[in-house]
Amino acid sequence: MLDPKLLRTDIDQVAAQLARRGVSLDTARMNDLEGRRKALQGEVQELQNQRNVKSKLIGKAKAAGEDIEPIKAEVAAFADRLKAMDAELDGIQHALREIVLGIPNLPDASVPDGADESANRLERRWGDPRTFDFEPKDHVDLGVPPGWIDFDAASKLTAARFAVLSGPMARLHRALIQFMLDLHSAEHGYTETYVPYLVNADSLRGTGQLPKFEEDLFRVPGPERDFYLIPTAEVPVTNLV
Repeated sequence: MLDPKLLRTDIDQVAAQLARRGVSLDTARMNDLEGRRKALQGEVQELQNQRNVKSKLIGKAKAAGEDIEPIKAEVAAFADRLKAMDAELDGIQHALREIVLGIPNLPDASVPDGADESANRLERRWGDPRTFDFEPKDHVDLGVPPGWIDFDAASKLTAARFAVLSGPMARLHRALIQFMLDLHSAEHGYTETYVPYLVNADSLRGTGQLPKFEEDLFRVPGPERDFYLIPTAEVPVTNLV
């Protein structure tokens, strides 16, 4: 999420940078909501101050033997007005938060503009692409004929685009995972971490999946809160950091 101070002080510049990404920011609505938030917050603070002043008068009036019911009625009226104003303020802040959560990152000044990937700029190249004295095969061509990859079975178990691995292919899959974990945890200073596969909504907001990808996530309703299946370990690990 972008820094709210940046949106309050330089929203036009933010909108200009987002336009480079093809994203349109409704600055008029943002400014309207921010103006209402600021004004209402000021009114709430003033009303709270008046309520505190009146509350102190109750003790003084009671000590002086005066009728405190009129003052108590005023204090109660302040409380009712504050409750309504707090609810309105919460609504405005929620609307602002929903807009801000949907705003993507701003592009760096060095990033070239472009409508699609054809405008991408090659920054650097390392090494040379490998050449072979035979025609390389796709993993499907290698794994399906001997029965190591079974897409038909997976589509019946789950849906299209899933796969069942067996025999050498399943072993290779496991070996690659072990190799990656062992190499980076033993030689590159990483700490192996096992994290939950289910996280709460706050964790997904922390990594930008919510609210943008709400429809793409698998939600698991719970008695007190809903949980979501993580798309990758990036979600819980980033939130740990």
